[in-house]
Amino acid sequence: MSITGDQALVKKINMSLALETIRVHAPVSRAQVAELTGLNKATVSNLVSDLLEQQLVTEIGPGQSSGGRKPLLLLFNRHAGHSIGIHLDVHSFSIALCDLSGQILFEKLNLRLLHSDPVQVTEQLSSVIQELIDLAPASPYGVIGIGVGAPGMVDEQGCVLFAPNLGWEQIPLRQWLQDRFTHIPVLVDNEANAGAIGEYEYGAGKHVQHLIYVSAGAGIGTGIMTRGEIFRGAMGYSGELGHMTIDVHGRKCSCGNRGCWELYASEKAILDPQKSLPFHTLYEAIQAAERDDADALHFLYQLGEYLGIGIANLVNGFNPDLIIIGNQFAHLERWIKAAVLRSVKQRALQSHQQNLNIVYAPLQQRSTLLGAANQAIRSFVGRAKVTV
Repeated sequence: MSITGDQALVKKINMSLALETIRVHAPVSRAQVAELTGLNKATVSNLVSDLLEQQLVTEIGPGQSSGGRKPLLLLFNRHAGHSIGIHLDVHSFSIALCDLSGQILFEKLNLRLLHSDPVQVTEQLSSVIQELIDLAPASPYGVIGIGVGAPGMVDEQGCVLFAPNLGWEQIPLRQWLQDRFTHIPVLVDNEANAGAIGEYEYGAGKHVQHLIYVSAGAGIGTGIMTRGEIFRGAMGYSGELGHMTIDVHGRKCSCGNRGCWELYASEKAILDPQKSLPFHTLYEAIQAAERDDADALHFLYQLGEYLGIGIANLVNGFNPDLIIIGNQFAHLERWIKAAVLRSVKQRALQSHQQNLNIVYAPLQQRSTLLGAANQAIRSFVGRAKVTV
């Protein structure tokens, strides 16, 4: 299929390309933008003039000269607008207002969901979103987007098709939020995908070609990135690896399967009827472990063993450079690290372990909300205004 476009479309594409290049590589000169994009210098000069006029780019002092006059360096104007990122979890949500560089200005972490009903969850989210909109400093473009990372399968329209841990099916979350914030674009993606983007842009995943973000907490999801892009699969639903079978005769899962990885390597392991544990939540288990409680220490070690089993499968299947363990499990490194590494060393192919790193998300529970905010920022950059 051939694609054609008029002058305005070509300029829009080129302007978005130039702006994204400045955002990612700043501080950068016009000549460097031309080199990085493949556009000629005259085209870049005209585009930069428009971007300066639109207050999307600013000029700073001169850079290094390679002969002749020193070039003026360009910066993406992070104060041109603001983005809202949300991490919707099973029992809680976190939300932040960011500038266009991903710097958090205001945040509310681990707010308890008052209901599981999707309509009431949408109302609660909307109330807090409005609070942050009201706190946003004055800027040329205001709040440019709202990004949401939600657990479960999410389609291209931002509909949550299936979120077994929330008990949701076919919930048009993006549309419901868009109906409330009609002048602000809303994006909804899977929370593990957003977490992978957050770590790639701002955390442990910078400059990493192949990474997998393992979001572990109430359940398990994975975001798979290759060369800076999320791997989404044929229908866009990849990453539901918390539901891969690791015990063929195992417990029944809320997804309808048996023996799913997340039953043994997430908070759900506490609910195993064959165990009689003196705690009922992951938070309580952590508190007990901090007191050196033997039951809690043993439980967390077993959790690490099972987490490592699933990670070994990911390593064998995808051969990543980096595994990032995030969400609530980002806080468990001191108790599970040895067990995770032991399982991976025993079960992953030696050839796949040679250049492998396993880390705990430096952004901790902010990975997903920052990734969601970044998706809104990328979308805004792609909508850069064009004057012809």
